[in-house]
Order: sequence, then structure tokens, then C-alpha cells
Amino acid sequence: MALTHPQSALFAGEKPFPIIPACEHFAGSEKLITKALELQNKLGGLFDITMDCEDGAQTGKEKEHAEMIVRIQNSELNKHKMSGVRIHDYTNEHWRSDIDIIVPGAGNVIAYITIPKPTKASQVKEQITYIQDACKKAGIKREIPIHVLIETHGALNDVFEIASLPWLQVLDFGLMDFISGHHGAIPAACMKSPGQFDHELLRRAKSTMVAAALMNGVIPAHNVTLDLKNTYQTYQDAKRAHDEFGFLRMWSIYPAQIQSILDAMAPNFAETQTACDILIKAQDADWGPIQHDGDLHDRATYRYFWELVQRAKLTGQKLPDEVEKRFFSK
Repeated sequence: MALTHPQSALFAGEKPFPIIPACEHFAGSEKLITKALELQNKLGGLFDITMDCEDGAQTGKEKEHAEMIVRIQNSELNKHKMSGVRIHDYTNEHWRSDIDIIVPGAGNVIAYITIPKPTKASQVKEQITYIQDACKKAGIKREIPIHVLIETHGALNDVFEIASLPWLQVLDFGLMDFISGHHGAIPAACMKSPGQFDHELLRRAKSTMVAAALMNGVIPAHNVTLDLKNTYQTYQDAKRAHDEFGFLRMWSIYPAQIQSILDAMAPNFAETQTACDILIKAQDADWGPIQHDGDLHDRATYRYFWELVQRAKLTGQKLPDEVEKRFFSK
């Protein structure tokens, strides 16, 4: 009897929760994007890259910058097709031209499009509709995943509505702009730890955004660590973001931060091994109930463990050969 794959057995008829890398690395210039792609290829596609039009493009050269991104998206260097693009914000005249260039030029290979700085849900809805229309015009059949930065009072106020919009895959928390929008009520020290986790307004904002994301089957992503070369600080920030607030992804803005984020966001190794044992038993039982170490397990727990094993693989954890063979071999 052929063994049924967990993706087919456990998520029949419904949209599964996104399983994407735990680290998202930002790069703006052609030089930094190229270096990021080289590192992504060296590590075997363990992190996403966000090619940045918003802060990366020089004033007056926005069109050329977007065209450069399309060229690199379609190059042999982009082996893993794990690179997205952040467009300009709603108030900037270039956001439509970004989409007009990027969607027809790289719509079949782009990993996602990130929308920054909305102040209300209607702006995000308009931009998503524009992306959808651009896909139709270009004959692109796939849904391009959408990421949205929650970094204003208005976006936080509308976060549950934003999280429910079509094509949404990730909500990103934008710490620096969010703090700036409080006009000194949150001190600058809170742009770093421990303030970014301890200040009550930031705790409320982060927990609210994470709740909205998870309720709508969307990944919550945490802001950057400003201390670029202190890898332990990055690890500690990612660990607190994951363990205390439920973030499942975090930004990197310096190559040395990537591995620290992956390590902090990775599932507990012992739990991963238990999950592997349970999934093998479950598949052998055709996904019926089983006992493992005296505990009962069924489809409800199988779904949890299957997602955990997929996340473990995407953070670079070594999985048992039998699990690789059963669940990840093509």
C-alpha cells in the first residue's frame, strides 16, 4: 500500500499554514543583493531575501532600480526563487510603477511583494488589487504572496482587517517607524533591547499584530536588531520574539545576523526528534490514532508535528534519513 504524504492526509480541502524560512534578509543595492544571493546559495536556501525598492533606490533612479531587481530575479544567481521585493509606500508616486515593472518582469519567480507603511486597511486593499490586476494583464496565473509592514497607528488599528485580505502571507512589525510615530512617548532606547520587549505600548503592539496574523493563517515577522555585529544580541532578540510573543520569522539587515535568527527560531531539537518518530508511526497507521510513549496522538497533533518538522528543516536542522526519504524526497 502506498503511504499517504502528510500534506495530503492532514490538510485536505483547506489552506495549510504557510511554511516559509524563519529569516528574511534585506538588501537594497545590486552589490548587497548579489552577495545575499551568493550566501543564500551557499547555505542551501535557508533564508529569504527582500530586494528593496523603498530605501534601496536612489531618488530619480527608481525605474532603473526596479529594472535591476527584475534582471537579478531572472538571473541564474536566483537559484532558489526565494527573493521578494519591497515596493514604495502608498504615499509615494512610484509604488504603481514598481508593480508595473516587477510583476510583468518577474511575476513568475518573485517570492513575495512587501507593502510598507500603510495607515489603513483600504490602502493595502487597493495595492493588492493593483497587483492582482497587473498579474492578469501579464498572464500570470499564480497568487503572489503579499507581506505588509505594520508600523503606523492606523495599520495597527486595522491589523485584523489587513490580516484577512487576500494573498496575505506575512505581517511584519516595523519598530523604528512605529516608535517615531509616538512623538517621544516611547524613548529612543526602546529601538533596542530590552526596551523593545518591555515597554507596554510595544508589548501591546507586537502581541496584537501576532494575534491578528495567527488568527488569519498569516506568519508574524519581527523587526531587526540594530546591533549589527553582536550575533548573540540578535539571537537573544529572536529568541524573545519567538518564545514570548509568538513571532515565527525575523528580519536580518547584516549577513552575520542570519544564522543567529535561524538558530533562535528553530524548534527544540528533542521535540523535533519526537515529532519525527510520531509522524513515521502515524503514516504507517495511515494517519489513524496511535500511542507514543504512553500518549495518544491523532490528526490534531499530527498537524502540529508536521508543521514543526517542516520549520525545523527550513532552519537547517538535520532530520533522520527515514523522515527525509518519506516526507521530503521528490
